[in-house]
Amino acid sequence: MGRLKVTIIIASLLVICFSLYLFLSNSNQTKQVDVETSFINEATDSNEMTGKSHTKEETVTEDASPEKEEQVEDVSGNIADKEEEEEADGENNKLITITEDVRKTVREAVDGVIKLFKKDLKVVAIGDSLTQGVGDETESGGYVGILNNTFEDNNINITIENYGKRGNRTDQLLKRLEKKEIAESIQKADIVIITIGANDMMKIVRNNFTNLNIEVFNQEKPDYLERLTAIFNKINEINPNTHIYLIGFYNPFDRYFGDIEELQLIVNDWNESSRSVTEEFDNVNYIPISDLFSHSDVELLSEDQFHPNTSGYKLIAKRILENMEEVSVQPAVITEDVE
Repeated sequence: MGRLKVTIIIASLLVICFSLYLFLSNSNQTKQVDVETSFINEATDSNEMTGKSHTKEETVTEDASPEKEEQVEDVSGNIADKEEEEEADGENNKLITITEDVRKTVREAVDGVIKLFKKDLKVVAIGDSLTQGVGDETESGGYVGILNNTFEDNNINITIENYGKRGNRTDQLLKRLEKKEIAESIQKADIVIITIGANDMMKIVRNNFTNLNIEVFNQEKPDYLERLTAIFNKINEINPNTHIYLIGFYNPFDRYFGDIEELQLIVNDWNESSRSVTEEFDNVNYIPISDLFSHSDVELLSEDQFHPNTSGYKLIAKRILENMEEVSVQPAVITEDVE
């Protein structure tokens, strides 16, 4: 198996970034996609605030650039301020409209009737940015928000507490499990959903960017699997009666670097190794999502080209529901109108 040429990745990333910048700057100068920055910074970006999905917390701006922070005064004074206010109102109204439509569109996530084998379940979602819902343009909480809306639409009484935090790795999640608030939530949880592992891979990329090859991933994988095992053990120590679901990760660069086979091979290898760990526990199940994002004709990534957008999160939510042992998804009954 050949080495993963860092020169190819850097060159390809720069070409994509520059091309996207030229295109987007001509069509909409307020939007700029920086794939390389997202790729590199994701592993260490652990400063995002997060909270519970059933409460409204302070929203953290993902792209707080200096240009957005600095307000330049214009001699036109009130006229410019008025124009900016009208533009802002338009954007806010657009966001409100999108948010109001979310509940309608998320119904498409599950084609059928949801029935639970156990009522009044409590779910705790922990992990990284996928659990936090980063990239969801409707700001509705990603797959957790979609699950909430789906349960609500089906008159199901389920509480979901969201402790997703952008940038979390397995070592950081282990430490967070020691926090009283999280431990107490898990202690009462019927189900624990986890997204973790992608940032462990990103850390390897950062630390070996000038000499990136498959061997370094193979060397780091045993330590990752050991930490993943420790996470499951810790959750079972807190609550041995809960059911744990580990969500796999996907290759966000499949669309742009699909010809670099090593990238997908590494993702597949780490996913399979993660699955093997879950099989060592009676109460842990693995839910794959890599196939959902592979060679998709639909745009499933957000503007940062790293995190899922609402469409991507809908697919993840659907896959979770289809794999939860506590939930039964029955096909929808199609009836014809009688004239």
